Amino acid sequence: MALTSDDVSRIAHLARLELSPAEQAALLPQLNGFFSIVEQMSAVDTSGVEPLYTPLSAVQDVQLRLRDDKVTESNRRELNQVSAPVTEDGLYLVPKVIE
Repeated sequence: MALTSDDVSRIAHLARLELSPAEQAALLPQLNGFFSIVEQMSAVDTSGVEPLYTPLSAVQDVQLRLRDDKVTESNRRELNQVSAPVTEDGLYLVPKVIE
């Protein structure tokens, strides 16, 4: 999937970037190179390959050090909301910013 200069302009607009024509021209081959690498990686059959949670697990047995999933702190909602400008029923109220 090769990108065009129109695609680069659209991506820049969506990212709120202001690029000069020279910058867009320089970015086009870089983005196409990136997508070429992604296409190559997508073409590899990875069925039956277990995901690695760390690269070390490919060469040695690594045990996960997980802590117990239990509550260790008390509910301090009211204390945390003291500095908030406006709260209601335990919720932070904020001004509407999207019409």
